[in-house]
Amino acid sequence: MTDGVELKTSKATAEGKRERDGKAADTPEDAESVDRARPVRHNRRSDATIQAIFAATEEVVLQSGADRISILDVCNVAGISRGTFYRYFSAQDDLLDAFSRHKRDRFHRALIEATEACTDPVELFQAVVRFTDDYLEKTQVRRLLVVAPAYALNWFQLIFRDSVVRFQDVLAPVFDAWEGRAGIVLDRELVCELFVRYIMSEILVPSGHERRNLPRRVERLVVMLMSGRISRR
Repeated sequence: MTDGVELKTSKATAEGKRERDGKAADTPEDAESVDRARPVRHNRRSDATIQAIFAATEEVVLQSGADRISILDVCNVAGISRGTFYRYFSAQDDLLDAFSRHKRDRFHRALIEATEACTDPVELFQAVVRFTDDYLEKTQVRRLLVVAPAYALNWFQLIFRDSVVRFQDVLAPVFDAWEGRAGIVLDRELVCELFVRYIMSEILVPSGHERRNLPRRVERLVVMLMSGRISRR
């Protein structure tokens, strides 16, 4: 299932209709549809529904936070019934967990798509820099930190280690070129960890237009360290 979402059986969906706020289903027909729900087959229609639910979840969370997210609000924004919602998610916590994984996977997929056409190490590193700058320019995570700080920080923890691994995979040809040029072995994990920490710190404490210079300064620093030279400029 797309973004690691596990579809629920009829038993799970029946339990899921008891929301924490104690609200009943919108209509008797909705309640009946929940009771009759069966495992949903993987198809384009179900994938589109899940994507609509995730888009609606992001809109609702950015407006009102994650602590008291309303399933009814999500359904209204997504244009679905609560019976349809419970075919895929059993409760608010289930939805938020899946939404976090969805945002993580979308971030990693965007990184790969932005760099997969690059074969030259120099072009590849530049593509990573452009991707980083574009992400920091457009990300909604800063807004998320305002309306749902605990959720946003938990999301940082969720994606951190996986993101380090993804950057290592993407930057492997760049590291190969740097190491071949200098005849040494880099601590690739450390370099990528610093890169991911840089992205997160920019979200927390934006540096404005100066941020565009930092990745290139990091590259120059690595090259200088490998060649044994130190710049005082």
